Amino acid sequence: MSETPEMPAAPMPGSELAIRATELDAADPLAAVRERFVLDDTVYLDGNSLGALPRAVPGRIADVVAREWGELRIRSWTESGWWTAPERIGDKIAPLIGAGPGRVVVGDSTSVNIFKAVVGGVRMAGKGCTEILVDATTFPTDGYIARSAARMTGLAVRPVEPARIADEVTERTAVALVNHVDYRTGRLNDLPSITTALHSAGALAIWDLCHSAGALPVGLDAHGVDLAVGCTYKYLNGGPGSPAYLYVREGLQERFESPLPGWNSHADPFAMDPGYTPGDGIVRGRVGTPDILSLLALEAALEAWDGVSMDDVRAKSLALTDFFLECVAAHVPPGRVRSVTPADHRQRGSQVALQCPGAGEVMDELIRRGVVGDFRHPDVLRFGFTPLYTSFADAERAARVLGEVLGAQPDAVAPGTVG
Repeated sequence: MSETPEMPAAPMPGSELAIRATELDAADPLAAVRERFVLDDTVYLDGNSLGALPRAVPGRIADVVAREWGELRIRSWTESGWWTAPERIGDKIAPLIGAGPGRVVVGDSTSVNIFKAVVGGVRMAGKGCTEILVDATTFPTDGYIARSAARMTGLAVRPVEPARIADEVTERTAVALVNHVDYRTGRLNDLPSITTALHSAGALAIWDLCHSAGALPVGLDAHGVDLAVGCTYKYLNGGPGSPAYLYVREGLQERFESPLPGWNSHADPFAMDPGYTPGDGIVRGRVGTPDILSLLALEAALEAWDGVSMDDVRAKSLALTDFFLECVAAHVPPGRVRSVTPADHRQRGSQVALQCPGAGEVMDELIRRGVVGDFRHPDVLRFGFTPLYTSFADAERAARVLGEVLGAQPDAVAPGTVG
């Protein structure tokens, strides 16, 4: 488990915390961005699973359905820009993950893009490689895909804790698949140093950005990341099941060989040539006909990022999570929860995970009382803080309601808690 963040020795009274939340919201440079989303009086802290609906989306989709599909029909592939949407929307995501134009393509699911990245990475690796390293704390699907890719390519999979990758990588390692942020604890893994260590051994770095893109600066180009994948329905607010994206470093694009060579990535897709010739650049990451309705909903959702600085996003994320932990210390009875999210800002994503006995029932009650987070087996309450629309008042209210819920239950001390 991660270290427990230090709680204030003398927590501020609840009324003073509420006043401070109001002051912090008044000084927040991102406060006005909240109006770009459809929200109600619920405290919504589950944007790390499904982002809130941006106001620009319903009208855009209505136009796509009624005019582009309903009136223009097939003409919209050219006249409405449907054909170029995967790369165009990729270029809108690129600045949010520190990538230049032409390095991100949108389409397919996260799992499919992980498969493309892992197999494509193995094919670019040096001769004599025998293994794929996989983040031992990874989201399960990443491991499933890596093992399938290993069976297909004749390599072995070796799970390694992210902090141990620099010590464990060898000249036999083809690629390493690592989560930027641990989905369960919110721990931020060291992308720059892990990438450097992999490159020093001749291996390629593949990063899963599902829990970091849109929550903190990533710096793919600056840190020489080889391939990356991510979903768009969490902090990017693209909607349920919105398409994922694939990043391929510019210097690798002409060597990248997708294991799924669909007609959409062909150099001349409408030639219907039985022989496959890959297109140039990031187009190689495409496969089949894109999901236009979801793609264009995502494009509209990304308008919420207009004028937003990722540095401001990161600053607010850290301030929100710090303030929430302070409020938890003030409102929650001593010894009832333990944070498993790192205290060190350099190791923290944009969520707080609290270990709590009976966490499933506690979260059910929180939701009934208007505070929506989520639960991860066996005992973790997970609260995601989306800086574009989460307020400091939300953080204070969530901690206060959590204190009310736990205060009404029989005493049960969280493991490892001092209280």
